[in-house]
Amino acid sequence: MLRPPTKLQRSDMDAVAAVHRASFDDRLPWLAGLHTPEEDRAYFGSVVFDECELWGTFHGPALAGFIAFRDGWIDQLYVLPAYQGRGLGSALLEIARDRYRELNLWTFQRNAIARRFYERQGFVAVELTDGSRNEEREPDIRYVWHRR
Repeated sequence: MLRPPTKLQRSDMDAVAAVHRASFDDRLPWLAGLHTPEEDRAYFGSVVFDECELWGTFHGPALAGFIAFRDGWIDQLYVLPAYQGRGLGSALLEIARDRYRELNLWTFQRNAIARRFYERQGFVAVELTDGSRNEEREPDIRYVWHRR
């Protein structure tokens, strides 16, 4: 049974890194393998948990999805493929929307599933880049959402 979102703690870091890697590699296979699991854990431990508020949804004891946000930005939003389409992403996104009047995020231009999700959630594309400013060198797109 899926539980309502709860605030995540640093002790959840390994689960967060694992959900990120599984979701990222499933939806973006052409970018798979850029980082090792150890590098993912180090990044979440030294950057994401220090700079962001993290919330997650659990299925039993296992993390099914999470969101990391800060100061009007969504830095991470990942749901395991098996749980996508069940409203988890929307529920996690709502937590950030409750805190900010405006939210920005980046996603890759080729990530059509994420783009459709954000557009259904009221986000509007405002900037396209060639990817030269991101680590993956993958063309990306910035979305903005404003509370009405």
